[in-house]
Amino acid sequence: MVTTTTNIPDFDSIHTRTPSRASIEEEYAVVLTALEGATSADAQIEALEGWNELRAKLGTWSSMTSLKFSQNTSDETARQENELLDELSPLIELYNVRVERVLLESPHRAELESKLGAHAFALWNSHTQSFRSEIEGEKVELNKLSTQYTELRASAKIDFDGEEYNLSQLRKFYNVADRDVRHRAQKATWAWVEENGEQFDKIFDDMVKLRHQAARKLGFENFIELGYHAMSRVDYNRDDVEKFRAEVRRVIVPLAAQMREVQARTLGLDELKAWDLGVYDLQGNPEPRGDHDWMVERAIEMFDEIGHGMGEFFRAMVEKHYIDLKARQNKAGGGFCTGIDDAKMPYVFANFNGTQGDVEVFTHEIGHAFQYFSSTHHDLPDYHWPTYESAEIHSMSLEFLTWPHMEKFFGDDAERFRRIHLMDGIIFIPYGVAIDHFQHLVYEKPDATPAERRQMWREMEQMYLPWLDWGDCDYAAAGGRWQLQAHVFGMPFYYIDYTLAQSCALQFWLRAEADAEEAMQAYVELCDRGGEAPFRELVSSAGLISPFEEGCLEGVVERVRQELEL
Repeated sequence: MVTTTTNIPDFDSIHTRTPSRASIEEEYAVVLTALEGATSADAQIEALEGWNELRAKLGTWSSMTSLKFSQNTSDETARQENELLDELSPLIELYNVRVERVLLESPHRAELESKLGAHAFALWNSHTQSFRSEIEGEKVELNKLSTQYTELRASAKIDFDGEEYNLSQLRKFYNVADRDVRHRAQKATWAWVEENGEQFDKIFDDMVKLRHQAARKLGFENFIELGYHAMSRVDYNRDDVEKFRAEVRRVIVPLAAQMREVQARTLGLDELKAWDLGVYDLQGNPEPRGDHDWMVERAIEMFDEIGHGMGEFFRAMVEKHYIDLKARQNKAGGGFCTGIDDAKMPYVFANFNGTQGDVEVFTHEIGHAFQYFSSTHHDLPDYHWPTYESAEIHSMSLEFLTWPHMEKFFGDDAERFRRIHLMDGIIFIPYGVAIDHFQHLVYEKPDATPAERRQMWREMEQMYLPWLDWGDCDYAAAGGRWQLQAHVFGMPFYYIDYTLAQSCALQFWLRAEADAEEAMQAYVELCDRGGEAPFRELVSSAGLISPFEEGCLEGVVERVRQELEL
């Protein structure tokens, strides 16, 4: 049941009121009094409306505040509002936990579960184990450190061939045909990271120690178990993740290594260096045939042709100004999708730089956006987004499901784009798993030195990315690559999610080859479910094989070998 686009407010018309500590406490007191005083399941469900409305209001303020800061990290007003968000978001989370405890301990719980769904209670149970008032201080400090990291990355001004670039803008030179340009662009990037390496190390070291301290206060041995609860992993555990990593080492790493050998031969190189890895033939990677505005017009055509309500939805995003895609100075890096709860609309943020990555990140984030938009019919906001590994299925699958329309963006280079995108999709999995494994090592040894952490990362590169040769990019070669992976800093353990989801997305690719309409229908139905079920159940309901099942990757690998003639 896709939500209607009728009466969507213009993004620029949305105004939020900045809360205070006192106003948050007062409004949550009203919610808690109503819930605790309710004498039946129906009365508690009625009282939940107040909580849902309050969460939507505060969620909108939070999303708008974070978004405005990301759009211009040098804007002092936006920075100050973001600092207040850093201070207040743990308080909001604390009160949400108190509400969740009332519901978990309700004498009417069985009836509530039958009406609201058992999954909400599983989510609330996990959340209440991950946060108590004792760690509010650590949460505030972690928020501030995350902001510092964002500001540090966004502050990059790197001179290259007589022009000044930020990190997002400089990446466009990584995939050009000219090897010397690629090399110098990578050198410039890692020289800037090295100049700021001590700051990156200090921010991360403080984060690790704060997370470990919080975990110990809550009774955990270290941050790993706490991190799993914080990620709402309610139907799989660390052992499942370790088995999946082993499957990637067994099945995907050899395939990726073979791809790299083919790539080297295609480029006429005896050996690949780090600055060669993003280029798959002598022409360099295909680029979109037009600028930002041209690409948006092509996307409107594409989603109109795909149907299933996507055209109407995307037009609303464009016409109502729910996208910001152009790279610019002082804009935070990367791409993301956030929900504007009061409008029941998603907002997509990206950094176009004229490369094929623009199309990839765009289709990825629109996948998130369409899922959120499709799921807001659920009464509980807890179901508007699924847990992260499930959410990434929608984004990564749409990258593949839009393949038949790539001629719109790349013309006669579309087939080259599809081949490169497939190869990148496979090769990404070992990298994503390496990031996850690295984080487990880090939090097992929270007192490790920066040098020891860099050695941990080198071990991960050797295990999962054996083809990686950094050449004379000395800082990256010494184990500094992870410092530009924002998730490691701001969202610990949010990375295996991409690899689990990619395993599912590749299955959607296989299904679309056989029956594009059937695959699209299954995708839309999965989006509609939102977060009403845990990961394994959502995967099964879409007719997909769980990544935790033995041999789950073998069918995909066989088809990839056929497609790439390996």
